[in-house]
Amino acid sequence: MAELTEPEAWELLCEYTKGPALRKHARQVEACMQAMAKHFRQQEEPWEIAGMLHDLDYEMYPDQHCLKAKEIMEQKGVDPVYIRAMLCHAWGDRTDAKPETEMEKSLFTVDELSGLINATCLVYPSKSIDDCTRKSVIKKFKDKHFSAKIDRDHILQGCQMLGMPLEDVVDICIEGMKENKEACGF
Repeated sequence: MAELTEPEAWELLCEYTKGPALRKHARQVEACMQAMAKHFRQQEEPWEIAGMLHDLDYEMYPDQHCLKAKEIMEQKGVDPVYIRAMLCHAWGDRTDAKPETEMEKSLFTVDELSGLINATCLVYPSKSIDDCTRKSVIKKFKDKHFSAKIDRDHILQGCQMLGMPLEDVVDICIEGMKENKEACGF
């Protein structure tokens, strides 16, 4: 299973993630990662898979998040590239795997950012990504009370690692979610 396809990765995710909210989050991070891969002119599918699998264990094993996913992925023979990316998304919080590649840095950044973009969409009457703008997301980013659990410092740290302004990463992620709006639940 080392060379996972997107459908195989989805099947693996669904084996450990039953709830619609986490599945939706996985799809949204996948879409953001696809857009980041395009930005960096990289092959999209590996980035999508890394995004999809980053919270593989969170629903069933929240107290062992990342450690259990590493174990599961190793047992399934998943490529170590995906295991390392998954570990890197929780760097400084749950793991000591510091993001080094553009893919790892992107996943570190867009995990939290995708949640903020989703929350921003939910305040629109349409609840649609089609109405989402950079200006709205940045405004909500600055409002520390809005979706207070989203770690804004984590997002900024990721943007700094990528060498990109927050605004550019927001634009890329919004576009990725728009291109995949049905899969993303919009």
